[in-house]
Amino acid sequence: MSSSPRRACPVCTREIAVVGGRFARHDPPGRRSALELISCPGSRRIAPLLGTPPKLFGEADPPTPGQQPLF
Repeated sequence: MSSSPRRACPVCTREIAVVGGRFARHDPPGRRSALELISCPGSRRIAPLLGTPPKLFGEADPPTPGQQPLF
């Protein structure tokens, strides 16, 4: 089971899951009454792109000039 990446909401600064490029729907921080249903204004807002994409296999070797050895 894979969990969604979490980032800080730009409105309430809570760590929220990012699904499909948007912040997941969430309540603002703090207590609320039992009958009150409120979503944070940051819910469903488009999440900004990360500075650099995550690397899957670490650092890649720099390309070497010329023909590579076969074996």
